[in-house]
Amino acid sequence: MQTIGTIEKTDKGLEAIINADARVEIIADGFDWSEGPLWIPEQQMLLFSDIPQNKVYKWTPDNGLETYLTPSGYTGPTPRGGELGSNALLLNREGKLVLCQHGDRRLAVMDTALEHPAPVFSAVADNYQGKKFNSPNDVTMRSNGDYFFTDPPYGMEQRENDPVRELPFHGVFKVSAGGAVTLLTDSITRPNGIVFTPDEKTLIVANSDPGKAVWYMFDMGPGDVLTNPRILRDVTEEAKTQTGLPDGMKIDRQGNIFATGPGGIWIFDKSGKLLGKIKGPVAMSNCALAEDDTVLYITADRYVLRVKMR
Repeated sequence: MQTIGTIEKTDKGLEAIINADARVEIIADGFDWSEGPLWIPEQQMLLFSDIPQNKVYKWTPDNGLETYLTPSGYTGPTPRGGELGSNALLLNREGKLVLCQHGDRRLAVMDTALEHPAPVFSAVADNYQGKKFNSPNDVTMRSNGDYFFTDPPYGMEQRENDPVRELPFHGVFKVSAGGAVTLLTDSITRPNGIVFTPDEKTLIVANSDPGKAVWYMFDMGPGDVLTNPRILRDVTEEAKTQTGLPDGMKIDRQGNIFATGPGGIWIFDKSGKLLGKIKGPVAMSNCALAEDDTVLYITADRYVLRVKMR
């Protein structure tokens, strides 16, 4: 297996997460922009999006790479370019595939079973107060079934200047299990990756703005009002010289944070201490934990990577 990149230890706490001999392996190659990895343990398969190709791919240890779903994010009749496909993927409580669909500008669920994928979708949410979303980007689900997602402009052909844009801000939203859409904040310039801490008391949102490249943290107050805003880490200076911005991220059951950012994956412990980085020559967009948090899959531009951490 070809390897790429390095693992850099900043704090000895990294030794409890990643073995010293762990490698960054290339398991698939040749994509336009890979994103949204999702490991499904029951099928032993990794699903991920290629946004410009408007496809979801499937990778398994036994059979390697296969096309899983096309189209994945834009189902309209008019040909268009840009970042039109699906982005983040997750499984809901019913075991259905949920997709952030850039081109269709909605959060949607695939109506068919995982074993029989087909581009048949139902909208989970496609507007806020009658105005279409920009392009839902990343999504996380709380244990009660509520979805929380970010809505930057990247899926529109002219981004924030696109004439089809209807919302004057880039929001972070909640969709309740009953379908109600709530705006949580409109003050983040480029909200992107989004995760909960394991206790679901804190929400972390990545801001992929090169002028304000930070990870924000919020406490979940009564009625899910975001309170106590603070910054986990400001990497604006690093973003000036290193490839990549705060993007997708995941948290393991111990509260360790794996966050894509300038230069690769930044690994923080639950207190916010930087433990180390997984570094590479291309921008890393997102990651997925697998095998009881011992394996990390990474989408990185043209590549999909794997790190067997333990």
